[in-house]
Formats: sequence, structure tokens, C-alpha cells
Amino acid sequence: MAASNILLLALVALSFTASLASDQSPLQDFCVADKTSAVVVNGLACKDPGLVQADDFFFSGLETAGNTSNPFGSKVTPVTAAQVTGLNTLGIALARVDYEPWGINPPHTHPRASEILAVLEGSLQVGFVTSNPENLHITKVLQKGDVFVFPIGLVHYQRNVGTTKAVAIAALSSQNPGVITIANAVVFGSKPEIASDILVKAFHVSKEVVDYIKTKF
Repeated sequence: MAASNILLLALVALSFTASLASDQSPLQDFCVADKTSAVVVNGLACKDPGLVQADDFFFSGLETAGNTSNPFGSKVTPVTAAQVTGLNTLGIALARVDYEPWGINPPHTHPRASEILAVLEGSLQVGFVTSNPENLHITKVLQKGDVFVFPIGLVHYQRNVGTTKAVAIAALSSQNPGVITIANAVVFGSKPEIASDILVKAFHVSKEVVDYIKTKF
């Protein structure tokens, strides 16, 4: 995928999320993050505007495929305020996602952002689940050029259903969307761990099953 095509789709996605930004609106032209500041605020402290440079608003590398040699067969390359300090207070972020054939971006949520996903290459099955009590599974298979939206806070996933690698660009309505992966962060891999008897009742399985799954995380 040519870098120019990635950039075009990224700009389209960002223009959408800019209108839906969930972070607080900025009160100045920009607030480039000062990573050296000891000040604790809801976000990141501002750098002296007189010291701001073009590189504070710059990121390079989305043309490079992520390393998908892991159990999920996928890799997310984020572009948030942690990577681009100039994104601080702007309420937007970006990510590239690479998938091996049948690789997954496992069920997860973004507690602070809605997401719009654009497929650049390959075929992806995507889906999200609505809140209780309905728990409706909304799912669709996407092809190159297709776009899908994941509402803020809802559990969602992607899976490559093709025989070749897939690539997608995601735009999110927060400078720091956050990621909560359901299996490890919420259930089986928390630190300290959730007591096994709680998970036994929640999932209606034996303690042996719960303990086995915990060993995987």
C-alpha cells in the first residue's frame, strides 16, 4: 500500500473523528506535551510555545508493516499523544493495524474514544457487542476501501478472514483512547488477579478450567 494512499485514508478518518472528539476542547492554538514536566494534569502539561518545533507535530513510519509474529497474528502501531506530542489536547489519535491471515485484534474496548476503521488491504470480519441486557452482536465482513465504526466503550474486534495479509487504519476520538483487552486485562490477567471462585461463577465453568486459562496470561 503506497504511503500516499495511507495518508489519504488517514486524513479522511481524522476529519471524521475531529468532529466527534471526546476530549476537552483546547483553549489555545496547541499544547505540545512536555514529557519532562512533573506537573500532573488531566492529559499532559504544555511545552513552552516558544520552544515548539515542526517535529512536535510529526510522525513517520505508518508505511511500515507491524510485526505480527505473536499469538494473535496482529500488530497495532499507535499514533497518540505519546508518539506525537503535538496531539496533546486535540482529541484525536490514529493507529495502523496489520493482520496475518486469520489473525485477530482480540475483543477490547477504548474507554475514552469512538473508532472509525478503514480497510486498506485484505478482508476483515469486524464486530462489536451492545451493552446489557441485549448484548447484540453487530458484525460485518469488510473489503478494501470499506469503513466501519465502533462506538465508544463497546467491546469490539477484528479478524482477517482472507488468505493474504490485511491492513487497516483506525482513527479515534481521543488523544489517549486507552485499550482494555477483555481476556487479559479484565478477566484472566489482572494484577492482582481476580479470585478464581468469582470467575468460576461468572463463566459457569470449573476452577480447573479457570486456573488453566489464567496460566495462558
